[in-house]
Amino acid sequence: MFTGIIETLGTVTKLERDQTNLHIYVDSEISSELKIDQSISHNGVCLTVVGIDGNTHKVTAIDETLQKTNLGLLQKGQLVNLERCTPANGRFDGHIVQGHVDQTAICIAKENQDGSWLFTFQYNAASNNITVEKGSITVNGISLTVVDSREDRFSVAIIPYTIEHTNLKQVEVGTPVNLEFDIVGKYIAKIMALRN
Repeated sequence: MFTGIIETLGTVTKLERDQTNLHIYVDSEISSELKIDQSISHNGVCLTVVGIDGNTHKVTAIDETLQKTNLGLLQKGQLVNLERCTPANGRFDGHIVQGHVDQTAICIAKENQDGSWLFTFQYNAASNNITVEKGSITVNGISLTVVDSREDRFSVAIIPYTIEHTNLKQVEVGTPVNLEFDIVGKYIAKIMALRN
């Protein structure tokens, strides 16, 4: 379980194909503190640490993950948002995040608003995922609040601190991002669909 509060940024140092799997090597300030078999969120995707070498850790993404997330598009030198699992006695500063990406979206607008930024993302509405104004959404693992909600798109306002400490600084118009929709909203939508 995660909260969507990014702990640190990691840098992709190596990408290794192994049949349909992708081994991802990430250098970060927390890599040396990780343990083998530990779960850690990479751009909102819960992955298992399978190797550690100094300040670099290794995770493996299977084909299913690569098809449903933006991890298959990673390139050497890119930044990834990292968050370790929330301890049972830890603060819950974001919202409930499972680390299970529902789908990707494309940034269709990025507006500088004199000190903050307004990002707009568009996604395929056929999957029946929904956002709600003032509700929570996870973008690349970041817990954010929806500003403007429409059937197939939403906007989020980003403060300078978030830009500086996450990989949203690398997101431009056309960039794909990972989305995890609010778990409460997903369950309610599923229940309503079953009733109908």
